[in-house]
Amino acid sequence: MSHSTVPRPRAEAKTSGTAPVVSDDTTGPPRKDDRRTGRLSLRLRFRRDRALLLMTLPAVLLILVFNYIPILGNVVAFQDYDPYLSDNGFVAIFQSPWVGVEQFERIFADSDFWHAVQNTFVLFFLQLVLFFPVPILLALLINSIVRPRVRAVAQAVMYLPHFFSWVLVVTVFMQIFGGAGVIAQTLRQHGVDGFDLMTNPETFKYLVTVEMIWKDAGWGIIVFLAALSSVSHDLYEAAAMDGAGRWRRMWHITLPALRPVIALLLVLRVGDALTVGFEQLLLQRQAVGVEASDVLDTYVWWNGIRNQDFSYAAAAGLIKGVVGLALVLTANKVAHLMGEQGVYKK
Repeated sequence: MSHSTVPRPRAEAKTSGTAPVVSDDTTGPPRKDDRRTGRLSLRLRFRRDRALLLMTLPAVLLILVFNYIPILGNVVAFQDYDPYLSDNGFVAIFQSPWVGVEQFERIFADSDFWHAVQNTFVLFFLQLVLFFPVPILLALLINSIVRPRVRAVAQAVMYLPHFFSWVLVVTVFMQIFGGAGVIAQTLRQHGVDGFDLMTNPETFKYLVTVEMIWKDAGWGIIVFLAALSSVSHDLYEAAAMDGAGRWRRMWHITLPALRPVIALLLVLRVGDALTVGFEQLLLQRQAVGVEASDVLDTYVWWNGIRNQDFSYAAAAGLIKGVVGLALVLTANKVAHLMGEQGVYKK
């Protein structure tokens, strides 16, 4: 047989008008529905992403163990839970009597609970108005610094207080604003007595807000700086060539770039409205009194955990979780109405 009569499959495939199907699956051809839709099957996607899935497995296990499995413990909110009914606290759950919604009735009938809720929302609105814009402003300030060394030093100085414990933060403020602090001693030398901001219940809510700003505002700029780093410098150069000044460039380029991040963090902050600082307020509870410092977290700890009324504490915590979930969903819906993605898409 001559060479001219030898069949050539490659040439026929080339001129047949249909390209051969290339499959990532070496064990067999792709399914017809995969060819039509252009999507990979679940088995192929698992083979492709198995390294990434294995990398995320430890984090998923940690979240499962410490965040989702403890949710099952909320069943004690509907019981008169007594951990001493058994040598094992978990077994005591099955031996404790059911009381229905009795714990919730006790909570709603307690005036101290509503006072703690009121203090919680007051601190939340103060932190939302006074604390939330500060990281944005600091991020804009650092982003405007041209020299890299100055920017790095400024970031390090702002980050540092985040790593201080609340014990150290309260001590620092006490040495400055307390009755024996620097300001009080200076005023006393000039004939003014009675200055002690740390024990003043009237200004306590502003004091804890300032403490939070000093401690965590620098840490909060990280997300905003990451968003600003993705903005193309060509936009700033084009705006400058069109005659836009620094403020107009910030208003029309920088702030729109931060808008999705601001919306996301705002939704998360609203969902965390009932958590306004536990350790910070507990450390200063004795100095200013219960009326000024008691919030929902300290109320749960003081009336539930400290008094070993675990069912009462679980019921209060369950109320907090349900309200927080409702706030997240509401805030996310508002973000969708404003054209932002929020925590999740529509």
